[in-house]
Amino acid sequence: MKPRQLLICIATYCCLLNTQAWAQQSVADFIYLVEQGQENIDAENSEHSIEQLLARFNLPGVSIAIIRDFEVQWARGYGVADVVSGLAVDTETLFQAASISKPVNAMAVLKSAEEGLFSIDQDINTILTGWRLPDTEFTLSTKVTPRMLASHTAGLGDGFGFPGYEPDQSLPSLQQIFDGLAPSNVGVVRVVRPPMSAFHYSGGGVTILQQALIDTYNNSYADLMEELVLAPIGMVHSTFEQPLPASRDANAARAHSRTGQANGPKWHIYPEQAAAGLWTTPTDLARFAIEVQLSYQNRSNKVLSKESITEMLSPVGVGSYGIGFSLDKRGEGWYFSHGGGNFGFLCLLVAHKVKGYGFAIMTNASSGGPVISELARRIEAVYRFDSLDAPVPR
Repeated sequence: MKPRQLLICIATYCCLLNTQAWAQQSVADFIYLVEQGQENIDAENSEHSIEQLLARFNLPGVSIAIIRDFEVQWARGYGVADVVSGLAVDTETLFQAASISKPVNAMAVLKSAEEGLFSIDQDINTILTGWRLPDTEFTLSTKVTPRMLASHTAGLGDGFGFPGYEPDQSLPSLQQIFDGLAPSNVGVVRVVRPPMSAFHYSGGGVTILQQALIDTYNNSYADLMEELVLAPIGMVHSTFEQPLPASRDANAARAHSRTGQANGPKWHIYPEQAAAGLWTTPTDLARFAIEVQLSYQNRSNKVLSKESITEMLSPVGVGSYGIGFSLDKRGEGWYFSHGGGNFGFLCLLVAHKVKGYGFAIMTNASSGGPVISELARRIEAVYRFDSLDAPVPR
């Protein structure tokens, strides 16, 4: 055997031994590595425990759920849900999912299309009855559709996100939000560029889909989402109710500032439910992602068929979004994901398109970004997401 061949054999053997050792690790081993961290010269916060991360970034609490082999392998909460009450974070603590509401809404839109109530490529103004998207010079030849609205390619110019409303403030109707009328705290929702010409993130566009679903089902948005998506998947700790009912608020996280302090009201209210209104847990978000993964493989179709999920996870042709999800390639793997940020809440959901892994992380302060980033890095490293897999030498 030539020296080069011998080195390759030795490297292959060592790699196989490492793979076997990794495969034999217990769930407790994985939890320990995520919780305690391992020193990494390329990652500034790699050696800090989760408790140390919370203290360093003035983050009161964080909750995590890990997907492995198309199941929730483990879920845990850390820190406190509310610095005022001292309530600890547990796996049933509710957080605001913020913009992760959008892909959940997209699933309901696709369900409506599956049921033949409308097409995702239909002129949105032929679906809406409670309001009409004003035509502009840009819609004379190309009409705005649900597919465009869900993928942020409809040409709308309203920009990023919603600030929400304090509990004692008057809430606007959806029509007032679209037209920028008091008491709405955002600008108008209008087409300002040709549809399908560019990606431009639009919470207003997703809120138009909320109006379309309400008009289609003649039902409250929270109730129809419970019926179409949340209940079938088993997201038992989730709701789109705004404001959050007192019965659920008992175990809900408080919104906190960047310094980890009470941020005025306990939380803000979001009448833009489809874009920002979901209250949920990382475990329920993981269940949602697993249903997407399994439906794509035609192994579970609690809400959508394989064909509809394939639409959801396919780029629309402009930008990096499918119908509701951001899509990206990391190394050799394709992932669907969405982040979220509301008043005092930050969160992230990531899952592999065809392999059965992923994670959900939710935090209850504006300072949660660095903690989410470090925990995401750890999870991907510990679970050997294929973006980090070292190829076996040949």
